Amino acid sequence: MGKIVFINAFPADETFTLERRIRLLRERKLAQTQEKIDREGGLDEDDYGRVVSPDDFHFLPEANHADGSFYGYEGWSRNYAKLLSVHPLYCDPLDAFVGRGFFFMTRQKRSLWNPDHPYTELKAAFEEYNIICGIGSDGHFTPDLRMGFALGWGGILAKLHKYQKMNTAPENALFYRSEITVVEAIIAFLKRVSTELRQLAELEQNPALAQNLREMAAVNRKIAEDKPETLRDCIQWMCWFSFFSRLYNRGPSGGQLDELLRPFYEHDIAMGLIDDETAKFYIACLFLNDTRYYQLAGPDEHGKDLASPVSYLILEAADWINIACNLTVRVHDHMNEDFFRRSVAYLFKNKNGWPRFSGDNSLVHGFMRCGYDQTLARKRLAAGCSWMSIPGMEYTLNDLVKINTAKVFEVAFFEMMEQDANPSTTVLWERFEKHLARAVHTTAAGIQFHLTWQDQNEPELVCNLLSQGPVETGLDVTKSAQYFNMCIDGAGIATVADSFAACEQRIEREGKITWQALTRQLTQNWHDIDGEYLRQMMLHSERYCGGDTLGDAWAVRVSTLFTNLVREECVKHPGLNFIPGWFSWANTLDFGTHVRATPNGRHNGEAINHGANPTAGFRKDGAVTAMANAIASIQPGYGNCAPVQLELDPGIAGNAEGIEKMTSMIRTILETGNTLLNINIIDKQTILQAHKNPANFPDLVVRVTGFTAYFAMLSPEFRQLVVDRVLAVNGDDAVD
Repeated sequence: MGKIVFINAFPADETFTLERRIRLLRERKLAQTQEKIDREGGLDEDDYGRVVSPDDFHFLPEANHADGSFYGYEGWSRNYAKLLSVHPLYCDPLDAFVGRGFFFMTRQKRSLWNPDHPYTELKAAFEEYNIICGIGSDGHFTPDLRMGFALGWGGILAKLHKYQKMNTAPENALFYRSEITVVEAIIAFLKRVSTELRQLAELEQNPALAQNLREMAAVNRKIAEDKPETLRDCIQWMCWFSFFSRLYNRGPSGGQLDELLRPFYEHDIAMGLIDDETAKFYIACLFLNDTRYYQLAGPDEHGKDLASPVSYLILEAADWINIACNLTVRVHDHMNEDFFRRSVAYLFKNKNGWPRFSGDNSLVHGFMRCGYDQTLARKRLAAGCSWMSIPGMEYTLNDLVKINTAKVFEVAFFEMMEQDANPSTTVLWERFEKHLARAVHTTAAGIQFHLTWQDQNEPELVCNLLSQGPVETGLDVTKSAQYFNMCIDGAGIATVADSFAACEQRIEREGKITWQALTRQLTQNWHDIDGEYLRQMMLHSERYCGGDTLGDAWAVRVSTLFTNLVREECVKHPGLNFIPGWFSWANTLDFGTHVRATPNGRHNGEAINHGANPTAGFRKDGAVTAMANAIASIQPGYGNCAPVQLELDPGIAGNAEGIEKMTSMIRTILETGNTLLNINIIDKQTILQAHKNPANFPDLVVRVTGFTAYFAMLSPEFRQLVVDRVLAVNGDDAVD
């Protein structure tokens, strides 16, 4: 039995309004974030809602392989059940829910991949082109929480037993035995939690907090096996699913939050069980426990807007708790305009990077180009940092597979200079095309390899349970998903496009430098004679996102090539739908460390451009229209995202007129073909002061990339990257 982690410091006669509970919970959240920083250092990823584990809690996995790690169904199910049997209960009696964990079991492994299935023949290309191949990664897909709501854990266990009797092949037997072990461990854990909560209630001296603990205990005893009925049941079930899936392997995204909650909200309102303030409090506590990505609004299968009273309550709850949230509002032709404006107003009110906005038309029409109908395309939700997913129906490695095209360019450039007597952009393009084709082909082969062997490495024992296919067939989701929409992201498009443009402009059109002189500068990191002068000249060439520039033209050419190469792999791998995107996530820094100096004036080891965005300082006025139009022109167009990242000054929309203008601008950006819009609202002085003394700004939240995070929790290197983006739009480091 796990030790109870229990927080309470209030006298018996103290009373609590919902408003005060939220304030105290938020203060505690900020203190816990600082504790994570002190203990773990900079973390360039989502917040996850984790708390630091107790000093006396340690979990040592049992190895089932000679290398000292654990793999496959037996290794994962046995260790997961063991972990649940000893994992402490974190309980805050001010909260409406319990369900916060300390770490991810996947990070307790010694090796990411089972060495019994080597992929030596693929590694050479992965290393040459700096490819993040996805082999062994936990899948980024969205389970269907409604399946859990309909069955409860007891119903899921009964479903497993039913299909176990129907599917009796040896591989099925291992699947069902492992899944049953996991679900039985979950049910036992929830029963234990309920008992511990009752014990805490008996110890609690404050009557209000004791009553809350008794209610927690009752809810958790019920949902240990039965399906949720009330809004509180539902959200507690969601908090635990987040806990169970994150504890396993970081877990998936959440889905269409307003529609997930709406039936339970309407039931409770009709029965007189709650009012809107209580519902809002529950949702705020959900965000405290669960930082998953959720979509709001958007169209139903008939195109009707899904915004409901629950959608508004979600925005109000996020505003109330005012922490890092990952909410996406889906903008479409029949949008509820009041809800749209309200969401924009909250973006500017809190300046925490939420919500962001996805473009329904471009995403739906793009996904339909893959052969899917409109109804299914509308079910595909904005799910993670940049990715889309159909809840319960598809498996994908979205945001986990990336090709560093800046590295591909480097290989092509130096190969040309070594082997071609007459270098030119034409020859360089031919070599770039050849190497990018090899990179894409190898990446697709890596994805196929992952799907073939991942169940013997890290089966999705938690998310299998809420997916269509695994339980019914007795096969892991990597073998049994209804659809396999496999994303391949490119990274570094601005670095590549600007490099091609600089070579064409300064060498071929203007004759201001030779290919040989440029190569010397790149080899010596711009430290040869006149290096800085020549670097500035190349840096100030016509760049991507400048507005009808050479850089813009080259970016379209690069994206078209990349898109075509990715789509060609669909024919070579029947049953897999490869979808291209442009996104670098937090790999922007690491990708840059693998690339030598480039012709666009970038130094050796510097970060490549962020996602589909231009290199910082692409033009002096930071023109949003030119940038948005350029990013729209390089959208791959098959249903995945190439996000636009905007850094805006907080004074741009301080009143109703400003909000109206921002709403119009967001719609225009999305209607021009863009797929996803991330916005930071922060001023230059604030970001500079926070970068200098992050501890003085514990509640400053920024949209780092696809995710929001506390600025103080980022590594110094990633904080600098965010700072550079903000400074660039304030006129610093600007170029003509």
